[in-house]
Amino acid sequence: MAATLVVAAARTASGNSGPLVVGYSPLNIEIETTAVSGTSPSMTVAVQWSVDGVNFAPVDGTPDQFAAITAAGNVLRQVSVKGPYMQIVWTITGTGPSFTFSVSAA
Repeated sequence: MAATLVVAAARTASGNSGPLVVGYSPLNIEIETTAVSGTSPSMTVAVQWSVDGVNFAPVDGTPDQFAAITAAGNVLRQVSVKGPYMQIVWTITGTGPSFTFSVSAA
């Protein structure tokens, strides 16, 4: 059963999901992007980990990161759990970019 980590919405700026409790490993994380607009829009999405649910970072400086997203579609990546908490972080760039996307895990 899939769990929604980031609800579907149009986003024009970088952001994060906030802390999420992780219960099992590995995680299959799917990003569903349904609309992209702007000039040279690009979005990178990464998973960061935490032991306290407050301080998040990539483990050993190596992010669990997806390839840059520049068009609508779905991408899936399997990650090993590296802490009791995680957050999804997205960075949006371009001129007037907008991405409508959601993130789920199974």
